[in-house]
Parts: sequence; structure tokens; C-alpha cells
Amino acid sequence: MSTIQNSVMLIGHLGDNPEEVKLDSKKKLTTFSVATNLRYKNKEGEAVEKTQWHRIVAWNKLAEICLEHLKKGSHVACPGHLEYREYETKSGEKRRAAEIHLDETGKKFSYHKVDIFR
Repeated sequence: MSTIQNSVMLIGHLGDNPEEVKLDSKKKLTTFSVATNLRYKNKEGEAVEKTQWHRIVAWNKLAEICLEHLKKGSHVACPGHLEYREYETKSGEKRRAAEIHLDETGKKFSYHKVDIFR
């Protein structure tokens, strides 16, 4: 039986500085948002640019690396996998959010070295 892999690679720019999330456990967590742009021509031949924002989550050593090296505007490559998180708003609405969790295997991440382009 073949295995289907949940693998994502986003390349874009950070919308803000990474944020460290304080946890009760000894684990470290850092989150940041990355903007990607899609450019195409519509039916009328006009150029259209669509920006989408993606939430990136990094754990432990990768969290430390992101906090140390990334800042608003950094051009990054983010290899990871897609996860969905359910939460409830203050008004009681149930919501679902998609997040890209950076791979902690080290293989992909160390190869890309969070690829910070300057």
C-alpha cells in the first residue's frame, strides 16, 4: 500500500515579526504569518493580484531559529505539513483554522535553512 504524504511548501514574505507563545510545558512555540501572491489575467485580460495569508507554526528548536532570524518582510521558504485546528470565539462561534506546521524532521528544514532571502 502506498503512503500519501501531507506536504506543503510556501514561499512568501512575513507579515509581522514572529511571536513567541508561552506554554505551560517545556515546549517552545512560535507563530508567524506569511503572505503569498497569485498573479493572473482575468477574462477581460486585466492583470489581477490576489494575496493570501497563511499561519505558520514552529515548535522547539525551529521556534528558536525563527525568533532569532526572521522579521517582518523576510522572504522565506516554509516546508511543512497542513494541520487544522478548531477553536471557539468569544461569542461562542465554532471555527476551524488551517495552519502550516514547519517540519521538525530537520531534513527538509536544514536543507532549506528557512531560506531567508535578502
